[in-house]
Amino acid sequence: MRASPQNILVRMPNWIGDLVMATPVLTDLRQAFPKASITAMCRTPLCELLAKDESIDELFCFTRPSNDFLRRQDLRDLIAKIAAGKYDTGVLLTNSFSSAWWFWQGKVQRRIGYSLHFRRFLLTDPLSLPKKEHQVITYKRLLAPLGISLSQTAPRLFLSGEEIAQSKTLLYQRGYIQGTTLIGINPGAAYGSAKCWPPDRFRALALRLLLETDAYVVFFGDASTAMLVKEISHGLPERVIDLAGVTSLRELACIIKDCTVLVTNDSGPMHIGAALGVPLVALFGSTDEELTGPYGQMEGVIHKKVKCSPCFKRVCPIDFPCMKGITVDEVVEKVMAYV
Repeated sequence: MRASPQNILVRMPNWIGDLVMATPVLTDLRQAFPKASITAMCRTPLCELLAKDESIDELFCFTRPSNDFLRRQDLRDLIAKIAAGKYDTGVLLTNSFSSAWWFWQGKVQRRIGYSLHFRRFLLTDPLSLPKKEHQVITYKRLLAPLGISLSQTAPRLFLSGEEIAQSKTLLYQRGYIQGTTLIGINPGAAYGSAKCWPPDRFRALALRLLLETDAYVVFFGDASTAMLVKEISHGLPERVIDLAGVTSLRELACIIKDCTVLVTNDSGPMHIGAALGVPLVALFGSTDEELTGPYGQMEGVIHKKVKCSPCFKRVCPIDFPCMKGITVDEVVEKVMAYV
C-alpha cells in the first residue's frame, strides 16, 4: 500500500475556464490530505485567480518556456524548480506531452495523468480519458489513484472583501451609482468567433436593457476584444461601462461577483461567474454545455441544438445558424427574470 502523499504538485490548466473548472481538485485534495503540502503550478497571468486559494500552500507561477532550442535556459530553470520542490506526487490536469515530461525530468515521484499524446511512459499512473462528461468530472477522476472518490465539490474562487471593495472604484470612476443593478455582458470568447453571439445582437440587447430598466450595463473583455466592445457600446445611452482590457483577472472576478446577472458566451468569465454563484445567461453554439457548461447553472444555458451543433470549430463555415437562432427577445426575457 502506498504512503499518503506529503508533498503534492498540481499542474493546473492553461485556460481561464478550464482553470476554474479544475478548482474542485484542489478542494478534494485538501480534504483528503489535510496535512499534506499542496502546490498549484499555473501559468501567468492565470495564477492570479488562485492567489488567495485556501486549499493550497504554495502557488508556483511560471511563463511558458521558449521553443527556441538555442535559448532553453528558461526550460532548464523550470525543471530545476520542480526538482527543488521534491514532490512525491504530481497530478497533471493538462494533457500535453511537455507537462508530463517536465514532471518526469523534475523527478516527481508519482505522476498521475491521462495517457494522451504518447506520454504513457512518462506517467506512473496513466489513466484512460473517459467518454463524454462534464470537464469538472473529468478533472476529478484523476484523483482516483489517490483513493479519492468522485465528489460533489463545485468550482470556486476566493476573493477578499477588501479586493471586492477596491474593484468598485473602476465602476465609480465611470459613473456607476452604488446600489444600482449591474448587468454584465461578456461578448467575446478566446477559442474563436464560432462561440460568439453576433455583435449587433449584443448591442441590441444592451440597448433594450438600458431602455427597459434603470440598470447599468458593464462590458467585460480582454485586450484582444477591446475593439469589439468599443464597437458594440459606441453611441449607446448613458449607464454603459466599458472595462474591456482594463481589469486584471482578480478585478474581473470581483466585478463579475457584483453583477446581478451576467450574459456571456461559453468563456472564461462564464466559469468565473458560475464559481462565484452569479446568475448566468450563457449562450452556446459551436460548443457543448454537457462538456463545458456553467457547472451548477445549466438552467441559464441557451443552445438551439441545430443539426451541425456542436461542431467545435473556431469559425463557422456556413451561415452561423446556432447563434443566429438565439433571439434578442429570449435573452432579454431570461435577463429580466433576475433584474
